[in-house]
Amino acid sequence: MSEIKNLKPECIWRNFDALTQVPRPSGHLEKVQQFLLDFAKRAGVEAYKDEAENIVMRKPATPGMENRKTTILQAHMDMVPQKDKDSTHDFVNDPIQTYIDGDWVRAKGTTLGADNGLGVAAIMAIMEATDLKHGPLEALITADEETGMFGANALPEGKLEGEILLNLDTEEDDELIIGSAGGVDITATLDYKSVESDKEDVAVKVVIKGLKGGHSGLEICEGRGNANKMMARIVRDAIADDDACLATWHGGNMRNAIPREAEVVLTLPKENKEDLVALVAEYKTIFNDEFKGIENEITVLVEDVDLPAEVVPEEIQDNLVDAIYAAHNGVWRYIPSIPNIVETSSNLAIVDIEGGKAAVKILARSSSESVKEEISRSLESCFNMAGMKVEFSGEYGGWNPNTESELIKVMQGLYKELFNEEPKVQVVHAGLECSIILSKYPGLDICSFGPTLRSPHTPNERAYWPSAAKFWALLTRTLEEIPVK
Repeated sequence: MSEIKNLKPECIWRNFDALTQVPRPSGHLEKVQQFLLDFAKRAGVEAYKDEAENIVMRKPATPGMENRKTTILQAHMDMVPQKDKDSTHDFVNDPIQTYIDGDWVRAKGTTLGADNGLGVAAIMAIMEATDLKHGPLEALITADEETGMFGANALPEGKLEGEILLNLDTEEDDELIIGSAGGVDITATLDYKSVESDKEDVAVKVVIKGLKGGHSGLEICEGRGNANKMMARIVRDAIADDDACLATWHGGNMRNAIPREAEVVLTLPKENKEDLVALVAEYKTIFNDEFKGIENEITVLVEDVDLPAEVVPEEIQDNLVDAIYAAHNGVWRYIPSIPNIVETSSNLAIVDIEGGKAAVKILARSSSESVKEEISRSLESCFNMAGMKVEFSGEYGGWNPNTESELIKVMQGLYKELFNEEPKVQVVHAGLECSIILSKYPGLDICSFGPTLRSPHTPNERAYWPSAAKFWALLTRTLEEIPVK
């Protein structure tokens, strides 16, 4: 499993390989924090964990480079814990099992953690290197970015000295990112009193799986299936046509991942079961037809289960299903002046209904603060009509582009010098920590870039390993050409 250590550049892949051996799902970062502190001690660089659980490292300038602006190298230490349905992987305790598939590095049945592990590995490579030219360096490796950018949000002010920030969390090797979307978490909840199921009924479980899922910012524009939205169509028809009652619903598990799977348990009169089975089979055909060319074979199945003791009351059930059915999911609109870039979107990420409690969790993104408020209020109104309590949390603003950036001009020139082509300088719909860090350290000159990744936040996550050499070349040349103070 350590064959990725032999890839080039060795300094990145060796460190990434070591990182994959340390469990680091969001919310469980003690092991990786200690790993990074131990690494810094071996490398002979200053390091500490701040009050926000971030790891900060410092390395002095190489001789002759002391007059350069201090550069902050920034990435996040946590990874999204997604796995295939039949995987037994324990993200809290097990290492990631990597392998090489042609030009791609993948993981066996789980997310790879290249988002943002390759950024962390590059920082490690810079910190331990003795043959590079650079000015004064700081590393900021943030905690729990994937679940709410908690490390960036709690970042203490006045402790970092850098004037330039290189965010290493971009997923196309030909892009220089100069702006990103803001976001907000929307949670709708309802407590209800369950009622007894009809003892004459039978129960079935309906499952949707096999969807691609994906990053709810980068891939929201690709029209991929959302398991919760698809399930709402089946459940609504089952209630209307087959007198079904909803017992439980579980779909999705990460706000920033398009949900790949969902399952519900329904009760219904036994004489209607055959019709429900036919309904599910019909929807399997419909979904595969609707998403042809986007999704691969979508699995929609029904299986017998024991009759649950309780179900959701009819009126509550109808309101919940209607709200989920009606809630917007996907692209809301594109940037008017840049029609091919998503401005605003929402991801109906998680639905959990069982045992008297219902919760729906959504991540809305926008590079426009006013439109972010519009989509948030629209979703709030939708769930308010179902009698649900709606709360907003984890809000962060967008990163507005600095078109006069001295750093970007330097990096554009270096990119063309190194690769004989122009980079794409653009805004990305994904949420980056840059805007939050910038709010605490105004005046930072920022660029985000990185190696090429595909399908982050899914078990199909993969890293295009040849792009790491391109990323490393641009990173090290940029450090050589950082402007003077």
